[in-house]
Amino acid sequence: MKRLVTNIAAAAVAVTLGWTGSAEAQQRIVIYSSNDATLNKLVATEFTKATGIAADVISAGSGVVIKRVETEKDRPQGDIVWGISRALLQTNAQYFDSYASQHKDAIPAEYRDPQDRWIGTNLHLLVVLQNTKSVPVEQGPRSWEDLTDKKWKGNVAFTDPANSGSAYSNITFLVDTWGGGSAGWDKVSKLIGNAKMLNRSSLVFQGVGNGEYGLGISLEYAGYLWANNGAPVQVVYPSDGTIAQMEGVAIIKNGPNTSGARQFVDYVNRKDVREMILKETFRRPARQDLDLPNLPGKMPKLSDIKLLKYDEEAWTQKRSETMDRIKDVIQATR
Repeated sequence: MKRLVTNIAAAAVAVTLGWTGSAEAQQRIVIYSSNDATLNKLVATEFTKATGIAADVISAGSGVVIKRVETEKDRPQGDIVWGISRALLQTNAQYFDSYASQHKDAIPAEYRDPQDRWIGTNLHLLVVLQNTKSVPVEQGPRSWEDLTDKKWKGNVAFTDPANSGSAYSNITFLVDTWGGGSAGWDKVSKLIGNAKMLNRSSLVFQGVGNGEYGLGISLEYAGYLWANNGAPVQVVYPSDGTIAQMEGVAIIKNGPNTSGARQFVDYVNRKDVREMILKETFRRPARQDLDLPNLPGKMPKLSDIKLLKYDEEAWTQKRSETMDRIKDVIQATR
């Protein structure tokens, strides 16, 4: 598992998740989250300050979160799932309660369920990170195709797709972008052949941040976070396009505190809250009315980035056989 299961209590008192007392239930919610601890703690703490409702966060990988919801379906112990991909939210929508968020209209229809069973909170863009001390700005790659040049061999950090959902998406969307079938896989093999495969996503942006690698294939927020902390890192949005992967929030059907859960859904997508989250963690919001170029990080607007279509659901369904092929490519290029 990427994360150990931990409790981050917004109140000073820890609780037992099996407890269902109705009086106190209205004063706390239980959130199953696949976000990192920094984001969980920030939002849980501020949500409690704003509402008086304690937020207890159970952190685990998204697959574990969904499995827990499924296991508890007859007697739910949680109120919210948060930080879960669109594919997982959509394929498990039967476990979620419909609720039209107050901020629904600020979020594009493609990032919310037509029946309001889930709604997007943030978007992860797949990008290239460049250490400008190791690879001067003008000498860096400008496209995914540039990364297939042999001159980058061993200097491109990438997470093993077996350990990273975003890395799996990166490989598969490039297969499609580069023609699909054998043509797409041939070009992807060249990129993988240049890459240094690492076991954890954090090792990629750490390696680029400290100059161990000149380049890294990673997520947008990581580059801005390292740059904000003083590292010579810039985010490269590939000229041949990228994809935006949504993460969202949903209310668990028949959970202990539906009223509190609804307040959380509204809170986490509130405009000022998204600005707070952007300032502290550089997560790009799903809502599109923030003036990103004039906020911390000075991110480009989504409309200024070339976005490509990606059939996330289809690639998720055939993950097993695709991972076998990716493993074969990795072994053949070492």
